[in-house]
Amino acid sequence: MTIKPKILTIFGTRPEAIKLFPVVQALSARASLETLTCVTAQHREMLDQVLQIADIRPDFDLDLMKANQSLDDLTGRLLSGIGKTLDETKPQRVVVQGDTATAMCGALAAYYRQIPVSHVEAGLRSYNIYHPWPEEVNRKIIGTIADQHFAPTETSAAALRKENIPAEQIYITGNTVIDALLITANKTSDTSSLDPILSELYKKFSGRRIIGVTSHRRENLGDGLTNIASALRSIAERDDVALIFPVHLNPKVRAIMQDALGDLDNVAMIEPLDYPNFVSLLNHCSFMMTDSGGVQEEAPALGKPVLVMRDTTERPEGVEAGTAKLVGTDRDVILAEATRLLDDEAHYLAMARAHNPFGDGTASQQIADIIENSLIS
Repeated sequence: MTIKPKILTIFGTRPEAIKLFPVVQALSARASLETLTCVTAQHREMLDQVLQIADIRPDFDLDLMKANQSLDDLTGRLLSGIGKTLDETKPQRVVVQGDTATAMCGALAAYYRQIPVSHVEAGLRSYNIYHPWPEEVNRKIIGTIADQHFAPTETSAAALRKENIPAEQIYITGNTVIDALLITANKTSDTSSLDPILSELYKKFSGRRIIGVTSHRRENLGDGLTNIASALRSIAERDDVALIFPVHLNPKVRAIMQDALGDLDNVAMIEPLDYPNFVSLLNHCSFMMTDSGGVQEEAPALGKPVLVMRDTTERPEGVEAGTAKLVGTDRDVILAEATRLLDDEAHYLAMARAHNPFGDGTASQQIADIIENSLIS
């Protein structure tokens, strides 16, 4: 009996699940491999939404989420919990994605056991360890450990080469978020399956230009988030727009946004959307205003401009291509750039039609090919 090489994919948050479910599906389709998944539930509720949609039943669920968890407490529990799973499964390779605490601890626990690590979405750098925080350091730690670096773009690959990562360990694949987006968009063309709240908002705001909003970054908490909220309120003073804002579960974010926007009829602050409904929002909006990383990649794939409400971005390719614009957290700058997109049609079309640099939807198959070949050749 031939023993198949064992792959353990580790993730814990909704963004990781979105970007890894096409990889898990591609690996699971390889008869030559045994594919296992371990979730940490760093974000329980939002993670479970994606698992259900992707029809992924984790082999291991560590369920580590606690209310108001500190980063050091979370890191300790992740490292210990993942370590026990690795000792039980003894995989030949570990796959992690991005820059979360789960990904960093997954890579570190694997390193302690001398298990090779594949890093999906490798090479993103802002070159500021506090923006985004703590993600910039997390991904640099993973980059030091991994021996397979799946870079979404040439820019990401160049960053890795600059850090002396051997060229033969770097693979430019595009970003798996585009794979997930296209898979999901095909499944959600029937609007009857949408969240009823979202369907009602589309009817309510018919005739207005819908602006999609997400904002929750740790480094923006405080003045940054307050400035963003103030800019959103000013934008909402226009009678030709409406804002749909799935608000992050962080109570600090919710308090700031409710205080600034809670009395406005054309601002819908709703619960976080599951992934298919979020893809629907991307499809229906005129443009996105966000401090999220993934949205900078997803929205351009559907022809939607992005205003990035952060001081730095580890995804400069979108800015360079013209699909995204870095506007920081200055209230007046945010307001001015949103107004320009609303009033300057030529500017809007230039951003909407710019080439999306983040991939063509084949990244997951490329990654599965590379992992399979490295284990069975």
